[in-house]
Amino acid sequence: MEFTHYSVLLQECLDGLNIRPDGIYLDGTLGRAGHSSQIAQRLTTGTLICVDRDQAALDAAQTRLAPWMDRIRLVHSNFAEIDNILNGLGIDRVDGMLFDLGVSSPQLDDSSRGFSYMADAPLDMRMDRSEGLTAADVVNTWSRDELRRILLQYGEERYAGLIAAAIERCRETKPIETTLELVDIIKGAMPGKALKEKQHPAKRSFQAIRIAVNDELTAVDRMIRAAVPRLNPGGRLAVITFHSLEDRIVKTGMAAFAKGCTCPPDFPVCVCGKTPDLKLVNKKPILPSEQELAENPRSRSAKLRVAEKMR
Repeated sequence: MEFTHYSVLLQECLDGLNIRPDGIYLDGTLGRAGHSSQIAQRLTTGTLICVDRDQAALDAAQTRLAPWMDRIRLVHSNFAEIDNILNGLGIDRVDGMLFDLGVSSPQLDDSSRGFSYMADAPLDMRMDRSEGLTAADVVNTWSRDELRRILLQYGEERYAGLIAAAIERCRETKPIETTLELVDIIKGAMPGKALKEKQHPAKRSFQAIRIAVNDELTAVDRMIRAAVPRLNPGGRLAVITFHSLEDRIVKTGMAAFAKGCTCPPDFPVCVCGKTPDLKLVNKKPILPSEQELAENPRSRSAKLRVAEKMR
């Protein structure tokens, strides 16, 4: 199946990474290799490590990245496992890392993956199909209270209680097996005024369930903590987020590494001796241009944050 794929904030990421031809770089979210192909083209004696949880992305990259495979290492892993990935390759530190968070366009467009609320498919939503937990497991076996929690916390869904109760009622009759079954349940639980909103009624709930299935927020937090120590001085960390929960973790994590001193504000002098590990390249996140928004509406919620390793 052919997919149209847009690399979000492509030029901004390339500028942010400040690529050196002989450097070592890691793309922690390979996807359909849009960012990776552009990074690889800018390398001569350098190396690009391409990581993805989705084996389909790695398989497709064999063709997309064929002209530059002499400088590329493909790794099937979760980007939260940076230490294990680099240790396994015998690499101590790298000169830049890029992470394009969230679900990729091909995963959304391939209805069989179960990410989309617009097409009928088995409730799956796994980014890594070798992992056990599926969306069907979450919907059919998690308690009403736990469903309400994830819908509220991960989806910021104001009707979380009503939707969780409706899911619990419906699954007592028969298991909920497909995406459109779930969409109908969500719609049926929401008040009429909510169904008239511009945003699809199931969008927030599907986001929440997907995050829970893939444990995405824990992975982002682990990634930030692991990435910074594995950057060379002057190395860049670039992260694209697509919703406020991810962005908050990235913003807070980068700020903590950029802070340095942890002494109480009323101390007259620093006694902890801690110095910043990062400096923020951009104080505010970089947003898509009007041209990009017109060409790729899915980029509308994207935010890019870039930081540089100090020491």
